[in-house]
Order: sequence, then C-alpha cells, then structure tokens
Amino acid sequence: MFLRFSILTAVTVALAFGQAPAQQAKTGPSSITISGDVDSPLTLSVEDLGKMPHETVSIPDQDGTNVEYEGVPLRDILTKAGAPLGGKLRGKALASYVLAKAQDGYQVVFALGELDPAFGNEKILIADKRDGKPLFGFQGPLRLVCPNDKAGARSVRMLETLEVVRLQK
Repeated sequence: MFLRFSILTAVTVALAFGQAPAQQAKTGPSSITISGDVDSPLTLSVEDLGKMPHETVSIPDQDGTNVEYEGVPLRDILTKAGAPLGGKLRGKALASYVLAKAQDGYQVVFALGELDPAFGNEKILIADKRDGKPLFGFQGPLRLVCPNDKAGARSVRMLETLEVVRLQK
C-alpha cells in the first residue's frame, strides 16, 4: 500500500509541476541544421556528428564535481558549412554572429570572432556525450557547451539549429 501511494504521489507531484514521468521525458531533435550566411547549408544527424573528430572539456557541475562533455567543436561544424572563418573572417564578415536555437525556443548568440583561432579562439563544443554516455532526455541529444563562460546560460540544451547572420549596414 505504501509503495503504491508513494508512486502515485510522485507522479501527481511531477505532473503538478509540469514534469512528465521519466518514461515520457522529452528529448531534443536528432539532427542539427546549419543555415544562413554560409556557402553550404547542411543538416547533420546525431550519427553524422558521432563520426566526426571529438574533443573533451571538463566543467564544474552545480554540486562542484567536474563533468566531462565530448563533442565536435562548433568551429569545425561552421567551417564544414562554409561560414566565414579563417582567412574569410575580415571586413564586413567580422560583423557576423551565430544564432543557436533550442527545440524549446531558447536562443543565444556567439560572435564569429569569438570562435575563430585568430581572434577569441573559444573552445565551444556541440556535445553528444556527458561522462562517456549519450546525453539523456532534456539534455540532448545535442548540447552546446561553453567551458570558458562563467555562467552556463549559453550552454544550450536540445540544440536544433545554428544560423549564421551577417549584419548589413
């Protein structure tokens, strides 16, 4: 009787706070689309990203322990799509940014100069693994990880699209 009450209570509380039971947890899109001011817009599946060279970063979790994320550098994916990086990142192209969008509508921005090795050289990953395991539920399957950000607000979970935008003035 107690076990039945505990499970029923847990489900009721979870639903009251807008959370689905674990078996109904949301997951993000199974691919990412790169579009905008790029030479070769593309869509990469989680499997495509899994075949690309990965890097690992370690960042502190909320409880102070370190978490390891593995993924493809954002810069590599943008280069594959033909974003103006490297020798192309000059003049008006320096007024370009990347708009990262999540499945739930959350959006963040990165200046292209932040990502380019000749400028900010930020190591930002499109992660598909956390501590050696695929990202789960609301975390993934893809997540932007920004290890040098002091706050985690630009580490977009359930990443869906990257749009390169060149400001025209």
